[in-house]
Formats: sequence, structure tokens, C-alpha cells
Amino acid sequence: MSDASKFDREFLRAALSLAGKGDVDHFLYISDVPIPPEDLRRQLAKRKLVYAVTSPRIAEELLATKQKALVIPAYDYSRTERVKVALVSALSQGAFKEGDLVLCMTGKLGRSPDTLMQMRIGGSLDDRLTIEGVKLGDEFNSQVVDALIQLALQVGQEGFEGHPIGTIITIGDHTSVMEKSRQMTINPFQGLSEAERNVLDPKIREAIKNFSVLDGSFVIREDGVVLAAGRYLSASDEMVKIPLGLGARHAAAASITSTTKCIALVVSQTSGAVRLFKGGNIVLELHQTARRT
Repeated sequence: MSDASKFDREFLRAALSLAGKGDVDHFLYISDVPIPPEDLRRQLAKRKLVYAVTSPRIAEELLATKQKALVIPAYDYSRTERVKVALVSALSQGAFKEGDLVLCMTGKLGRSPDTLMQMRIGGSLDDRLTIEGVKLGDEFNSQVVDALIQLALQVGQEGFEGHPIGTIITIGDHTSVMEKSRQMTINPFQGLSEAERNVLDPKIREAIKNFSVLDGSFVIREDGVVLAAGRYLSASDEMVKIPLGLGARHAAAASITSTTKCIALVVSQTSGAVRLFKGGNIVLELHQTARRT
């Protein structure tokens, strides 16, 4: 065994020892390579372990052995962004709760984990983000929000046919959003039954990706039913302030979430970053290290 791999093993064992302490509620292990069984023997952390993997097949194999696992996108995030994405998925699936202390272990995609972070749910992950911001209220379906965040990340990473695109997705308070917007083009979802246009259906998520090239925003109900694409958001709130460098999409999302009870996801055409707005403010921000070309 090389010195590097020996150190990696010792680092993992030290992390497991820390995760086994009484103050830690969960050990979030963000890697597609499961921890060797011999390293988990006699470890108190075993019952706290939650895997975040990029392969549904690996997740199914872990779940089949009674281990906890969730799937995150396979894009090349920075270490901090990988933790954010995994935490959002875990929270939306009810794996963690307010006040839990989570020990997170991660690394670069395809490499051994080399970074350890502790996170108190409801506390700050960095100066710009509070995980509490994704606790959106009982009216929102957590599966729908999580599916749309993952979809927005895909749009930001892949664009359309190799070209970068941006878009806005509003979720909730659809009556008010429709009143404060107007149709810019033919609504491609008009005429479909509600069962045929729910974002929990992978075919509909793929359609949203394709229709993201349209100007305007998507309007989606709390339960995931897509009501419209290509809506121009006309809400305006002069009191809303957005960070310098963010453009018209972000201003529109800030205004519509300030004047209604909806939330809005914005994909930046310039950078591919995804931002979640609520009450006129950014409550979640996810950046990608590189776009797929």
C-alpha cells in the first residue's frame, strides 16, 4: 500500500471515529466508493452513515444492504458545492432535521474523500447561504423542490445543444404568479392533463430542459404540475435589492417572490449558477466549477 493510500485510510478511520461521538447525529459520506466493511466494524458511526452517490445503481445496492443512500448529480462541483447539493437532497428527503449536527466527508469527483466539514442544520454553511433557507414551508412538496433544483443544475451545466442558457422556474402561489405575468409565446404544456405534466415524471423534466430555450419563466404548482412555460414576469418591487452583477432574470425572480408567496429558481446563462429566491432574497446558491461542452 502506498503512503498516500495509507494516509487516506487513516484519514477515513479518524473521520469515522469523530462521527461516532455522541454530539454527531449523521455522517454524510459523499463518494461513489463505499467504505470498506472492515473499516465500519465496531464503529458507532455505522448507524449514522448516509451515502451521497452519483449512480442510481450504487444507491440501489446500498439500499439493498439496509444502508442509507441518496443520489446527487455527477457534475464536477467544488468540494463545498458537493456538500451543499448533498445536504439539500438529504433535507428534502427528510434524512436530517432542524438542529442535527452532520459530519460531511467529500472530495473531488472520482477521487478519495479528502475533506471533512461539520454542519449544524439551520446554521450557516458560508457567508452567503443558510441551509435553513431551503426549509420552505409545509405547502411545498419537498420531492418537487428537490427534483427542480437538480433539474436547474442540469440546465446550468449542460445548456441546450452545447449552448449556455438561463431560465426561471417559479413554484407555488400559482394564481398570484399567473396574475402578475403574461404569456409571451404558445404554452407548450396547454392541453395536457395534470397527470401528463408533473415534474416528478422524468419525461416532463426532460421537456422542461428542452423548453428552457424559450424566453420567460415556467410556472409550477406546489404539487409539481407545470401550468405554463414562456411567461413574462411583470411583478415589480423597487425595494428588492440583488447583488451586483446579477441581471434581469434575477431581478424578476426577486420581485415575483417578494410580491407573492412563490419561490423561484434562476439558472444564470452567464455562469450556470443556480439560485433559489424566497421573499425577494437568495436563500440558496449553487455554483458549478465547469460547464459541459
